[in-house]
Amino acid sequence: MSFTQCTKKIALIDCNSFYVSCERLFNPKIRKKPVVVLSNNDGCIISRSNEAKALGIKMGEPYFKEKNIIVKNDVQVFSSNYSLYGDISRRVMRTLKRFNSDIEIYSIDEAFLDLSNFPDKEVENVGKEIRNIVLKWTGIPTSIGIAKTKTLSKVANHIAKKKQSGVVSLIGIKDIDPILEKVEINDVWGVGKQLTKFYHQNGIYNAKQLKNKSNTWIKKSSNVLSSRTAMELRGVSCINLETTSSKRKSCVVSRSFGKRIENFQELKEAVASYALNASEKIRSESLIAKSITILVRTSPFQSRYGFYSNSKTIDFPIATNNSIEIVKAAVSGLESIFKNGYRYQKAGVMLSHLSNSNNGKNLFSSKKDEKINNLMKSIDNTNYRYGRSTLSLASAGIQKKWNMKKEYSSKIDTADFYSLPTIKVN
Repeated sequence: MSFTQCTKKIALIDCNSFYVSCERLFNPKIRKKPVVVLSNNDGCIISRSNEAKALGIKMGEPYFKEKNIIVKNDVQVFSSNYSLYGDISRRVMRTLKRFNSDIEIYSIDEAFLDLSNFPDKEVENVGKEIRNIVLKWTGIPTSIGIAKTKTLSKVANHIAKKKQSGVVSLIGIKDIDPILEKVEINDVWGVGKQLTKFYHQNGIYNAKQLKNKSNTWIKKSSNVLSSRTAMELRGVSCINLETTSSKRKSCVVSRSFGKRIENFQELKEAVASYALNASEKIRSESLIAKSITILVRTSPFQSRYGFYSNSKTIDFPIATNNSIEIVKAAVSGLESIFKNGYRYQKAGVMLSHLSNSNNGKNLFSSKKDEKINNLMKSIDNTNYRYGRSTLSLASAGIQKKWNMKKEYSSKIDTADFYSLPTIKVN
């Protein structure tokens, strides 16, 4: 009797230059040109095409510092469009679930996928199939790394980005040391700047050296996380998949303003708008919140006006996802922490102690609650069909002068039919 060899196999799927790829989806003219995407308020460079990287444009650099190179080389510049990126990300993740529902959405452009059900010899071809289908169904190019552990799959993904195939599997490789020797210690998943300095001081410069370091030394000199990383590099799985079945514990919506805010009315509109956004998010995941925290702050770099930062947490009598109730609490909390004479740079709301909504029913539910739940569903369905903020609350404002600066916005919104690009056919 023969058995199919099925070891633990974790794939890391990473979307290549994700924000740039999303912009290119609707603008084929920029596909082979250098492109960069900027952070909130057009501050720093947060995504670069390969062509932009080749010009020496650095990740995380302030836009104004790279502007000369950008103008000289006709680099295409875009303001961040998170509603577009979020929508495309959801399409990618839904496509990945076709292969296995056990998926951990690690970030907007990364996901871990359990491929243990596939035979060892076939897993690389499965990776290629995943890559082809994601590209065909969503238009987003990806890199895929497959290995026995999440840390090793990160290593494999790092290598895959430089391969034409875009897929690298470390499954079945008996001696992995030559591969790990080429991976610098700061490129190992979970190793930050401070840990990198510590490792360098102790003669550890690459992943191979950490893998082969004795457990005794690691436990004595470092911490549990370092020990876990070393074990993962040895092929021993220590970090489990956090699948989508595990619900989030909090929901934060915060933004820096396009201009400094001094009056209460504009700050109130911003906080109300963020509270609405957070409410819609938790409803989409069938969650309710037991408390809300409102946060405001000024810029720490404008000493002329003084620095001020504060927050207020309010508990709801009964956990809720009702936008009206949540916005009312947010505005009440803002009233208690707002101070005149300051120029506010940022505000946000956090819904916490989240739990399953159970369709909004509890011992104290009434017909009024049922009507409110139906109203929330109607608002969500309308906004989904006709575009975000089609239906809103008056307290969230209309003109929204406080919105983020988006001088280079592509103005594409896949949730708004009228914002989609027009294609002319000759």
